[in-house]
Amino acid sequence: MTLKHSITTAIAGLKTNRSRSLLTILGIVIGITAIILIVSLGKGAQDLILGQIQGMGSRTIVAVPGRQPSGPSDFASVFLDSLKERDLQSVSQKSNVPYAEDIMPVVIGTARLSFGNETYQATILGGGSAEQNNIIGRIFDIFPSSGDFFMAADVKSLSRVAVIGDKVREKLFGTEEALGQKIKVNTQVFRIVGVLPKKGQVSFFNFDEMVLVPYTSAQHYIFGRKYFDRIIVSADTPEHIQTTVDDLKRTIRANHNITDPEKDDFFIETQADLAERLRVVTSALTAFLVAVAGVSLFVGGVGIMNIMLVSVTERTREIGLRKAVGATERDILRQFLFEAITLTGIGGVVGIVLGSVLSFLASLALTYGLGLNWTFSFPYGGAILGLVVSVSIGLVFGIYPARQAARKNPIEALRYE
Repeated sequence: MTLKHSITTAIAGLKTNRSRSLLTILGIVIGITAIILIVSLGKGAQDLILGQIQGMGSRTIVAVPGRQPSGPSDFASVFLDSLKERDLQSVSQKSNVPYAEDIMPVVIGTARLSFGNETYQATILGGGSAEQNNIIGRIFDIFPSSGDFFMAADVKSLSRVAVIGDKVREKLFGTEEALGQKIKVNTQVFRIVGVLPKKGQVSFFNFDEMVLVPYTSAQHYIFGRKYFDRIIVSADTPEHIQTTVDDLKRTIRANHNITDPEKDDFFIETQADLAERLRVVTSALTAFLVAVAGVSLFVGGVGIMNIMLVSVTERTREIGLRKAVGATERDILRQFLFEAITLTGIGGVVGIVLGSVLSFLASLALTYGLGLNWTFSFPYGGAILGLVVSVSIGLVFGIYPARQAARKNPIEALRYE
């Protein structure tokens, strides 16, 4: 019997029991659909997160207080107040960090805003520079749609001025003009000098829900602290990023009298480091979810084996008749094996199509429903993997029923009722 005839016979056998064939491949369809959906959404989530991280700029370097955590036990030994004014002054000296272009300390917290009868709990970001104007705009690539950022003179003089995000403006002022108005930040009165356009997430900051004030004002009037939550440094060129990282570590260690790097009370992050860590995390999470979805493929494979065994029993007389007219054990084995592979192959193709359609619809819902910058990504690797796995399942779980069919004695098979 030729290969073409074996395939034709297998397809004919499946057509005689269409309902059972469709129900048989249901487990494979569900498993492959889940894999395609998870891989596609996982890639979309990874692109979204990395896009937000990279929104700060590839040359951005961040000094973070505390020991870099490598496990749950490390959180008990952090020093969240380890970055102070002395560190900022040292880092700002060209002789210490010659390739630093922009340097900005950051103080972060929350505060209650009020204007008239309206109140809103917002994130306060204290930033700016006593030496450079518009440093926030350059680092985060965002500029007010009306008004302007506070100046270096405002940072020096601890001015109570603020730039508000679009959502803050909407919550406090509605359709009224916000520029020039005075709002209360906790108990302190700040004058609005700028309003940001709708921007959304940049790195870990949602500027729509933030109020930007001079870091000196945030420390003195709002939070009452003398340390920084971050010191952000922008290298002048991508080639100087690693040199700038080394200079920052050396300078801060000298300030803190640290000679052993293992005893650092701060750590340095670059955008590339952060993006790589997040890529590893999202990839591992996606792989875990794919493995969970793979359980349904295993269950589907067991179902196919059971159905094929039932089919072998029901078609005993057919097997005996075919053997009586000259079909060999190899022919019978190949026929039933092709039936199993065809079932799982069709299930794989249907699962890929269904998973892709659902992924595309989910990306549209996330983009237009939640306003996320979500991009649909067809998982070519996942599709190839799904098709290979589905066919392999048919091969593995179809061998035993096919061998059972091939070993039947033709005389006994013809007598089977």
